[in-house]
Amino acid sequence: MSDPSVQTVRVNFARPFPVFPLARVSLLPHAVLPLFIFEKRYRQMVEHVLDTHGQIAMAVFRGDEYRYNYENSPAIQPAVCIGQITQHERREDGTYRIMLHGVCRARVMDELAPDDEHLYRRAVLRPIEKDEQDESLVRVRRDVLEHLKSKPLADTGGAKRVLSALDERPDLPTPAILELITLGVVAPIDEGDTLYRLLEEGDAAQRARIIKQTLRGYEHLLGKAVEQYDPDAPKGVSWN
Repeated sequence: MSDPSVQTVRVNFARPFPVFPLARVSLLPHAVLPLFIFEKRYRQMVEHVLDTHGQIAMAVFRGDEYRYNYENSPAIQPAVCIGQITQHERREDGTYRIMLHGVCRARVMDELAPDDEHLYRRAVLRPIEKDEQDESLVRVRRDVLEHLKSKPLADTGGAKRVLSALDERPDLPTPAILELITLGVVAPIDEGDTLYRLLEEGDAAQRARIIKQTLRGYEHLLGKAVEQYDPDAPKGVSWN
């Protein structure tokens, strides 16, 4: 789910952030992520966060250690996305339903292991995004949108939804447009590596290059599929 609106949220990097790692990239800036919190350590995390700044660092496990060492603190990738809790519901059994709004990218500088007061790990972070003026990204914006509007890519559901959203919000800044394309077009076809590259890249122009490269590969696959389609063939049959 994505939220193309731009909100101003203050992030205080002078304090450690609670870390919630998952198997793959789950949140990017401008995205909205619903989560069901049921583990004891993360229920405590949400309680602490709701009493303070309301922010969580969504991380990604590194490698497969989490598959056999999940209950401890398996290694995580250095890039995270800081999310702001915008909605929450505490259920009778102590579990939570929360909604996170992606705020910004950050990098883990130091980890704080769980202790007597914190059942969950925390991390000292620093921002990794460049403060770029949108005027410097005009060409980047144009090039990416040209790819998105070209056939056969323009006929896909993801591209149609993104272009429709942009028609409603033509004033969106270029970094937000890149996140929208990432979430709407790249994420459904990615196996994890590209999304993480986009999460760890702080330069919007570099993210645009990664997106264009991914879209070109997708266009190639779509073109092959179109070539194989024969309208006169029996239903369920295509050329190989």
